[in-house]
Amino acid sequence: MKVRIAKFLASCGVGSRRKCEDLVTSGNVQIDGEVITTPATLVGAENVVRLNGQVVRPNTLVYYLLNKPAGYTSTVADSHAKKLITELIPMEPPVWPVGRLDRETSGLIILTNDGELTQQLTHPSFAKSKTYIATVDRPLSDQQIHNLNAGIVLEDGPIKPDRLKVLTGGNYEVTIHEGRNRLVRRMFEHFDRRVMSLSRTSLGFLTADSLPVGEYRQLTKDEIKRLKNA
Repeated sequence: MKVRIAKFLASCGVGSRRKCEDLVTSGNVQIDGEVITTPATLVGAENVVRLNGQVVRPNTLVYYLLNKPAGYTSTVADSHAKKLITELIPMEPPVWPVGRLDRETSGLIILTNDGELTQQLTHPSFAKSKTYIATVDRPLSDQQIHNLNAGIVLEDGPIKPDRLKVLTGGNYEVTIHEGRNRLVRRMFEHFDRRVMSLSRTSLGFLTADSLPVGEYRQLTKDEIKRLKNA
């Protein structure tokens, strides 16, 4: 069966389908020795595909759920980072994180070499809920909790948590579906509160139950199917 070249490259672990489309249009891809620049070009098992002169073949697709510790950077390469989350999972086949968690934020993150799923989960139209436990230096007042639940305006636009639950010990459970940078931390900073620790305890239907911090597990076939059909 033939598939579009961009989808084929994504299945080889090159990157998201959008990145693969850019590689094709830039003239970096050859099929059977011929440079192609149309992402819709079809390719089959009988064809030899090269990226920058190197033959590429489909990878075995893997899907990891990692409970990231604080202090790890959510990227595959960063010369300024002391610790990368890819150090916590198998080295082969290479994978990348789906989305990001701040270095000092712990919790759930998906890593995979499935470029098509990566694009789907990181597309702005895919609004998955994410729940965090935040520990702040000082509790919010009742009025501030009311204001936050009603919605506040940050420098990059308005935000209203899907759910805000007051826990004991200066802890708050916050559920959001947006993916803006440092969003939960900035929600509390809006009220002059500093987040001392932050952990993502759920990612859509995925939870940190029975997954210790610093550990990973492979997603089940049913979980992968649910993600792809979301």
